[in-house]
Amino acid sequence: MAATSRGVDRVLAKCEACINAGNYYEAHQMFRTVYFRYNGQQKFTEAADLLYRGALILLRHNQHSSGADLSLLFIDVLTKSKSTVTDTIIGQISTLFERMDPECPERYPFLTKAINWSSKVNKNHKRGHPDLHQRFGVIFKQEQNYPQARYHYIHSCDGEGCAQLLVEFHTSHGYSSEVDMFITQAVLQYLCLQNKTTASLCFELYTQKHPAIDKGPPFGLPLLNFIWLLLIALEGGKLAVFTVLCEKYQVSINRDPNYKEYLDQIGQLFFGVPPPQRTPQGLFGNLLQNVLVDVDSDEEDNMGSSSTSHLQGNRMGSGMPNLLTNSSACSSSSTRQVKPESNFDVD
Repeated sequence: MAATSRGVDRVLAKCEACINAGNYYEAHQMFRTVYFRYNGQQKFTEAADLLYRGALILLRHNQHSSGADLSLLFIDVLTKSKSTVTDTIIGQISTLFERMDPECPERYPFLTKAINWSSKVNKNHKRGHPDLHQRFGVIFKQEQNYPQARYHYIHSCDGEGCAQLLVEFHTSHGYSSEVDMFITQAVLQYLCLQNKTTASLCFELYTQKHPAIDKGPPFGLPLLNFIWLLLIALEGGKLAVFTVLCEKYQVSINRDPNYKEYLDQIGQLFFGVPPPQRTPQGLFGNLLQNVLVDVDSDEEDNMGSSSTSHLQGNRMGSGMPNLLTNSSACSSSSTRQVKPESNFDVD
């Protein structure tokens, strides 16, 4: 390993001499030549070390295209060598990405290749490693690129960071009527990704830290109460409770057509609802029918009563009105969609 390090150090010294003399093109080509030599000899450790350090040198001298080129080759080496995801490599990738010019055309291909590498070497994270997504989210937040930051936070396990981002995103770019929609969209998307823990943390911290939200639960906004009760219902997993919530809060849910699609998936993932038929009614037209199929009427009455009582008890204990029997509580003053959060693809 010491000999390897000395070999890379000698190459770097020659390349830095070229850079200091202003011969950036020559330095870039020297890095590539040595890389291909290492790659042909399957010296992947040396190649990765050379490319990472070389990319940093070029980026530090504002040679963004050349630095990005070496950065892309760095990801190629990780892929070829099937390097496992480690904190060190995640740190290297995020450092390179952060130092690239945001307008550099190679920047997004680098991000995409890095995410793909992390998903290939770790089958448990087919959409990319959550820690890598979290690092990208932090960088985009620092650059105030909120839509991209939000996307990567949703694919991470950093509920606290996502809550802080959403508060900043809404207060700087959102309308006052959207304060509940920003967090609703995020929570539903987390749940579609089966990340219930992060969804709950994000919701709790967002509602605590947003200056426009009164302390709760219960909340003054029906959509926030729906999400709060939905998170409670997930713990019991009772389809009857989920059905009642969706029916009673249908007016608020209709504020964004994407919510119904998310709730279809959530019903399937957490409550055993079969995939909806391709009909205009969707989930809300046949959900009650699904509950009643092959269930004895007396058992259904008991299940519905006990499940409803469970939620009512939680609400009444905190002074919440009986939203499950008061359809007027589902009303909403806004029907405008949240444009910066539409067309989210959980895949």
